[in-house]
Amino acid sequence: MNGTRRLRPRAILRIHFHPAERNMELYGQLLAVVDGISSRVEPLPADWSAYVDLAGALTYWGRDVEGLVAVLRLRLLALHGVQCSAGAGPTRSIAAMAADVTPPGAAIVVRDDPYEIAAFLRTKPASALPGIGPKTARTLARYGITSVGDIADTQLPTLQRILGVTAARQAHDRAHGIDERPVVPGAAPKSLGAGHRFDRDELDPEQHHRTVLRLVQELGARLRAASEIAQALTLTVSYADRTQTTRSRTLNEPTAHTPALAAIAHELLTGLGLQRARVRTLALRAERLRPAEDTIHQLTFDNRDDKLRRLETALDKAANRYRPDIAGTASTFLGPATHRERRSRQPSTRTR
Repeated sequence: MNGTRRLRPRAILRIHFHPAERNMELYGQLLAVVDGISSRVEPLPADWSAYVDLAGALTYWGRDVEGLVAVLRLRLLALHGVQCSAGAGPTRSIAAMAADVTPPGAAIVVRDDPYEIAAFLRTKPASALPGIGPKTARTLARYGITSVGDIADTQLPTLQRILGVTAARQAHDRAHGIDERPVVPGAAPKSLGAGHRFDRDELDPEQHHRTVLRLVQELGARLRAASEIAQALTLTVSYADRTQTTRSRTLNEPTAHTPALAAIAHELLTGLGLQRARVRTLALRAERLRPAEDTIHQLTFDNRDDKLRRLETALDKAANRYRPDIAGTASTFLGPATHRERRSRQPSTRTR
């Protein structure tokens, strides 16, 4: 270890909530329970989780990490009937990795011990390391680097030639259990989410796109019905091996306009390179909501956007009156060029 680095936090917890039904009011109530254990809580509403810094709480409660996590899980279950899965470790990345492989109703704790950290990290697949998505994992695999241990054993200059300077340094540090990112306390930002769980692992990129477009349609309609606009969009993909990838994008203009949301969602999804990924769940969340009266719509000489807004208003009225299944209409907002682009990326053959 580099002796000039700061000491790692004593214990960081990543906790995932698993309620029967999701709504932001319940999420806030669950965070309040966590706050009763430690005031240093960083909400992550996109995937119904949170980071918790337990360092001070351990001393206050006079318990070890396992005991404190057990108290928290019991409180969540007793007060709200909500199971959780939790992972704890000396860094954010280790806590996240532990939580990702923990089933609901259980917890995994990795102690701040070099041997225990190495034993936990080294056998994990490279894609389990935070910051290593499917596309990066495939790139590493071409060089025979398939596990976190392989990343740790690879010389940093070699990794830099493969991944670039910044990404290589980050991966190399985290593979050695080094991650100085702190828990940043804050209130849960106002947001709105929609998700879909496939009946089976879905490999078809076209199905991924269709599903995201349906989620965009749902989010846009709900935002407009609530007279709110989103400042950012977050896409979370869960895979068959229970790992996750999350990508966020701040919008150029806060909006509830489906074409604008669909374009950003399309960029987020295509940027992940999921051509052969086994996707289990897709979730889309509109973040940092504001009142719709704050909307600023840039005028253009192209009347297509105005026509789409009128179509959008008509669809909203029809849905409110008749409640038909209008899923899929968001695809009309992307235009034929985007569909041609998607088809051009499809592999000529595909195996399941």
